[in-house]
Amino acid sequence: MFLNQRVFSQVRSLTFNFLKLLIRFQFPTVEEINCNQLAQLLSDSAKPRPLVLDARSQAEYAVSHIETAVRIDPLTEDLAAVATASKDRPIVVYCAVGYRSAKLAQKLDKAGMKCIYNLSGGIFQWANEGRSIFQDDRPTQLVHPYNAIWGKLLKATYHTHEC
Repeated sequence: MFLNQRVFSQVRSLTFNFLKLLIRFQFPTVEEINCNQLAQLLSDSAKPRPLVLDARSQAEYAVSHIETAVRIDPLTEDLAAVATASKDRPIVVYCAVGYRSAKLAQKLDKAGMKCIYNLSGGIFQWANEGRSIFQDDRPTQLVHPYNAIWGKLLKATYHTHEC
């Protein structure tokens, strides 16, 4: 029997909420920011614009990313991408759903960086909420699904078929 769209949406939401709880449990010291809060930070010209770091693979980043995001390898020991950031400038890290970015945010915090936030729900939630994503400098509607299993958390309208 096939799940209707409403039931599938509810299952996606429950799964996302469960993942967010697991990530918070795994990384209890990492501060989180939600999509609404990040959107407000990005649009508020009165506050310092956050440094947005994309902690996904190059293949994922090439498909799409949040407009101002800079890709950083989540496994890197070289934190040069953030070394020049002002200590007062907020840093928001994201990945597909939030695990890789939470791990990187924890590493940045331990390295002495301040104002580090993990985007709760990652780019999947950002896209699922209908927020703008970009490929290079052009708007796009596609997001790399990471893999076939995690990609189920991404609404089908945003799916590329790359895994």
